[in-house]
Amino acid sequence: QVQLVESGGGLVQPGGSRRLSCATSVLIFGDYTLGWYRQAPGKQRELVATIKDDSISTYTDSVKGRFTISSYREDLWNTVYLQMNSLTSEDTAVYFCYANAWDQDYWGQGTQVTVSL
Repeated sequence: QVQLVESGGGLVQPGGSRRLSCATSVLIFGDYTLGWYRQAPGKQRELVATIKDDSISTYTDSVKGRFTISSYREDLWNTVYLQMNSLTSEDTAVYFCYANAWDQDYWGQGTQVTVSL
């Protein structure tokens, strides 16, 4: 069983930046994808960004040019980051770390990002 632990959420002013981090409880290897989703109040969970094999990244249109996903494979675990710049109130949501590995989906518990004055 893979556990994902996010950190880095919080309150940030409009136009500001925030970096989210997520660490896996075990090393994921082989054919895998890591990513971030988010869910705003009253809305469905949506894909933000994914990265495959620590190099091939995709982004939803609303964050292109502002967010950057990266991932690294350590000796015993993987880490995935989401650097968020030029944040707006529309980015306020609970952000979930995601992993697809060994034909299974894994989710973190979520971390709240609030963009407000």
